[in-house]
Amino acid sequence: MTPPSNSDSPHATPVVLLLSGGLDSTTLLALARSRGHAVHALSFRYGQRHAVEIDIARRVAQHYGVVRHVVADIDLRIFGGSALTSDIAVPKPDKLSEHATIPITYVPARNTIFLSYALAYAEVSSAQEIYIGVNAVDYSGYPDCRPEYIEAFERLAGLATRAGVEGAEPLRIQTPLMHLTKREIIQLGMSLGVDYGMTLSCYDPEPESRACGRCEACQLRARGFEEAGVPDPAERDAPLRVR
Repeated sequence: MTPPSNSDSPHATPVVLLLSGGLDSTTLLALARSRGHAVHALSFRYGQRHAVEIDIARRVAQHYGVVRHVVADIDLRIFGGSALTSDIAVPKPDKLSEHATIPITYVPARNTIFLSYALAYAEVSSAQEIYIGVNAVDYSGYPDCRPEYIEAFERLAGLATRAGVEGAEPLRIQTPLMHLTKREIIQLGMSLGVDYGMTLSCYDPEPESRACGRCEACQLRARGFEEAGVPDPAERDAPLRVR
């Protein structure tokens, strides 16, 4: 069943939410809706090899009745430096491990670019909050997913916006998933009625938008469902295994 739209409520607080169509951002959208927000969703077509996520994000946005869903076209392939935007193989590790160095799937400055767009979107949407599904527990070691980064960007927002200069309510970056494990995120989503069958978390999807089952994003997702003790409804025909 499609949740009722929140855009008609005169009391709904507008927020901007970064939406990729993955497990985390879909959970985030369901959470924002449960809090009564009028959600303005923002997705990016940035030259990623898993661009199928845009179609998935559109489906998720429609399902949750967002006020508006903007898809911004930018091309981070011009810089390269990432397996997601360059001709570099996506790692398919035998097992998950702690990262001593930043992994090759990190896209340079991606969250800074995304949040800058979200900041502009928030100003024209009268939104005082930006929701982003960054996580500092079950993640791949990206520097722009850390609490200190989010805190720094929030301070920047206070200096770089009309509201900040004019002394209005400061814009806040909301990161409700920051300190949750993947298992806890899944359990939260299930409590909100999220259908994870319509999401995709894979960095290197196979034909027909099937998850590869071997990249780190797939393995993190598989481990989360395994620890939550529930099957992944979006799983491939062959079970994803966490080594």
